[in-house]
Amino acid sequence: MAAPRPGHPVRGSTTGRPLMAALDLLGRRWTLRIVWELRDGPVRARALLARCQGLSSSVLYQRLGELTAAGLITATDDGYALTPLGTGLRGALGPLDAWATEWAESQ
Repeated sequence: MAAPRPGHPVRGSTTGRPLMAALDLLGRRWTLRIVWELRDGPVRARALLARCQGLSSSVLYQRLGELTAAGLITATDDGYALTPLGTGLRGALGPLDAWATEWAESQ
């Protein structure tokens, strides 16, 4: 399955709106966890597998390919790392994290 792209139909939406493409990409199993694990710098694929218990190597490489195609990560000599766009996503998730914490405390 190809990585979702703004301007093209995605799962759940035929509009091609950037937000819908982003939600399709980020809603895929393990995608946000992989982005989270790259938050502090490059991580090799084997280390990602160790950090994400239950993640299969085939799904890991599929997600790495999608995130690379989307411009959120890049392969470096030290492993996979967030691009500036990926780092921006990390910042955009901060308010969602704050909301989720508030939600959890209200339960």
